[in-house]
Amino acid sequence: MSEFRFLPTRRAALKLAGAASLAPLFAPAVHAQATTNVRFTLDWRFEGPSALFLTALEKGHFRAEGLNVSIDAASGSREGVTRVASGTYDIGFGDINSMIRFRDENPTVDLKANMIVYDRPPFAIVGRKSRGITTDVKSLEGKKFGAPAPDAAYAQWPIFKTVNKLDDSKMRFENVGFPVREPMLASGEVDAIFGFANSSYINLKSRGVPENDIVVLHMYDYGVELYGNGIMASPAFLASNRAAVAAFNRGLVKGIRDTIADPAAGAKLVVARNDVARLDTETERLKMTIDNYVLSPWVKANGIGGIDPARMATAIDQIGLTFTFKNKPKPEDVFISDLLPAAADRKVA
Repeated sequence: MSEFRFLPTRRAALKLAGAASLAPLFAPAVHAQATTNVRFTLDWRFEGPSALFLTALEKGHFRAEGLNVSIDAASGSREGVTRVASGTYDIGFGDINSMIRFRDENPTVDLKANMIVYDRPPFAIVGRKSRGITTDVKSLEGKKFGAPAPDAAYAQWPIFKTVNKLDDSKMRFENVGFPVREPMLASGEVDAIFGFANSSYINLKSRGVPENDIVVLHMYDYGVELYGNGIMASPAFLASNRAAVAAFNRGLVKGIRDTIADPAAGAKLVVARNDVARLDTETERLKMTIDNYVLSPWVKANGIGGIDPARMATAIDQIGLTFTFKNKPKPEDVFISDLLPAAADRKVA
């Protein structure tokens, strides 16, 4: 039996040869996408608020933007600033006010924020009603405070006392470590403490202090116009990876929206990374963060991430009460807005 073989025409052969030669050129675009590695630092341990970032990671929002993001914990809101400024981390979450001071103290480091996450800061004075603390600021006079020297909330005391006309000459401020701050208040060794309310309030409750004995004075309710924590990129990373920073912000906004919609799911991601965390505690901490600091009235009206330049100017003026600027910045010196998603994509309510 004779063998039958298909012999293509010359035109068909040329088409097959051309397709074969082009296939390697187009295959990578179909099967693989180039990714940018991003080393990201939090401002604190894996607690409730870190769900905002872990949700974006676990739901694939960063990956969909072409980013391979790793997330590390830190030991304080200022550490996020110094880690990013040094280039140890590419992008970080930290206290904007500490960043503004850092810039003035290190003028060769052009560190800027590019997204606000906490429109209102969690800076607070947290006391106990049984120790004579009330929501009247005058109740603070003559009291003893646990005040960690590196604490971002304590750093704002010069602003708080100035705008509220408080005399602190008879107040006592004891420099205490972060781990003993809430235990000292719980045991009555101090009357009040400085801290982030979403940490101190929740930690006191978990130590058995009755809820009706805890008094929280959020500084933003008492004339302190500062912003809270935000996103900043190292100057070197920003210079060479502006598109990646914009992509990070897009992914994060999606993660924040998801976390707002389902805080309990976000809290589960937190306890998966923190062996000593309790789900109910971190869920409550996360909800407190969202309700008080993320979803401010301004954010509900304008969307996540941006600033009001006039308010930022006032905030810079108030920061000047905490130390003397060598070169007082303008809002555009400390915040860039062109890496934010479009306004319509940042709406949350």
